[in-house]
Amino acid sequence: MAYETGNKKQILGATPKDRRNNFFVILLTITLAVMLFLFFSQKKNNKMIVSQLTEQKDSIEVELTRIIAGYDSLKVENDTLSEQIYVAQARVRDLLLEVEQTRRVSLNEISRYQKEVTTLRDIMRNYVVQIDSLNRRNQMLMAENLEVKEQAREVESINIRLSREKEELEQNLKRAATLELRELVAHGLNDRNKETRFANRTTLIRVGFVIGQNVTAKRGAKNLYLRIMRPDQLLLNKSAGDLFKFEDLNIPYSAFREINYEGNDIPVAIYWDNKGESPLIAGKYTIDIFADGSNIGTTFLELQ
Repeated sequence: MAYETGNKKQILGATPKDRRNNFFVILLTITLAVMLFLFFSQKKNNKMIVSQLTEQKDSIEVELTRIIAGYDSLKVENDTLSEQIYVAQARVRDLLLEVEQTRRVSLNEISRYQKEVTTLRDIMRNYVVQIDSLNRRNQMLMAENLEVKEQAREVESINIRLSREKEELEQNLKRAATLELRELVAHGLNDRNKETRFANRTTLIRVGFVIGQNVTAKRGAKNLYLRIMRPDQLLLNKSAGDLFKFEDLNIPYSAFREINYEGNDIPVAIYWDNKGESPLIAGKYTIDIFADGSNIGTTFLELQ
């Protein structure tokens, strides 16, 4: 027992003062060891925290870049919505620039960035929904527009067909109402009103015919116009003012006669009086009869 007590004294010190000093040294050593342990442990933890914050910062940058790319892919023709998207995208770019320029980030900053990223992502999704809704609406409107155009084309086609049918009906009615003649014949007459085939003896040209029965033709007074074309294609004509309406033109006539038509057969004769005119020439004369703006008959007269 005396030996053990001696050893303790040697370890702690020979005197009480030495033992006290040694105790403080041991205590300080232990304290320093604990502090070093805590320091290195804290440093390690700080490195881990900084690494985690850096990873989160990088993740935020990647997410912001994706949001910007998402905005770039949005296609919209609505001016108001396009301006709103531009402002929202600028906000994302500003936040990305702020994150990139931040060298040391805190947990509070990371938390703020993450909240803003969530908000910006939700805003973009809302725009995607709006654009998708607009696109669907535009597609519906386009489909409706195509349907309306198709209906318009069908209506136009029907109107064209009806117009053609109406025009054909009017033409048929016009043809049905047009006077028809028969027994159209022309003779040259001399100064004794006898038929002649010689041009130099012909003083009158008589054109006779019968206006046929027509229940659809308009009743009343009608002008019949005679045109006689010489063999040299000159029209026999008394006055430059002797004109009548044919289609869209006023054309000259050789002679005319007014009749009162009641829908029944009526014989008619129209004369060309060549007295006082240049002598007729030999050849083939073309003779046309017009009534109600239509050519209702043609015949020929050969004079020698």
